Amino acid sequence: MFDVGLWELMIIMVVALLVVGPERLPKLARTVGLWVGKGRRMVQSVKADIDRELAADELKKTLTKQAAVPEVYEILENTREELQATKEALETDFDTTDQKNTIKPDSQ
Repeated sequence: MFDVGLWELMIIMVVALLVVGPERLPKLARTVGLWVGKGRRMVQSVKADIDRELAADELKKTLTKQAAVPEVYEILENTREELQATKEALETDFDTTDQKNTIKPDSQ
């Protein structure tokens, strides 16, 4: 955010010491520290809220994409029906072939 180096901090401290005085400087430093802490917590809170909103949007998009795709159960049901039809067709063919190849006993 701000690029403040060691020399800049030293200059700020000397100016604050001259303006405020040595008696009130510790109280001022404590107050400034509290305000900086509150500001950081507020920024972190806003960042966390934004991250939660982005995650919620991402989840909504994913759910929308999944809803657009045919259901897995529907695909499984179609496959089961096709397999059942194939099974019945094979059984019918097998029964027909079996009846043709059956040896009939001679009637005497």
